[in-house]
Amino acid sequence: MVKPIAAPNLRIESESVVRHRIAAVSAAALLCLAGATGMAEARPASLYAPSAMVFTVAQGDAGAATVVRASTLSCAPTAQGTHPSPQAACAALSSTGGSFDRLLATPDSDRACPMHYAPVTVTADGVWQGARVAWTHTFSNSCAMSATLNGNAVFAF
Repeated sequence: MVKPIAAPNLRIESESVVRHRIAAVSAAALLCLAGATGMAEARPASLYAPSAMVFTVAQGDAGAATVVRASTLSCAPTAQGTHPSPQAACAALSSTGGSFDRLLATPDSDRACPMHYAPVTVTADGVWQGARVAWTHTFSNSCAMSATLNGNAVFAF
């Protein structure tokens, strides 16, 4: 003898209950989407081209120099860093148009330097107005460096 299969207990929901469930699910989905759109918003990191530099003064030739002192400088959006005069250094760099060779002036003719060789190497590494910079210059001694930089604020630290 075959037993009859009992029909499942079907409950018919009212139309208003279905509407409430659809509204609740829709509201939950909208809240999830609203939270996600705030994270996906793209914004520029900065309106300024990056300018962050590390300057060193080292004793010796470029290949075997020992760093004596160093300074950091960032010029955008404001002048800051470990440099003692960041505003003056940023102004000096801006006036050169990013060409570090322009920092080198004709040595001061009123200044006499000894003729001994004790090389001093200065470097500038980093990014200046969005362009990579790796600049090195070696002077015959510290007096020649001082006379050639002629009071320029960039390496006055």
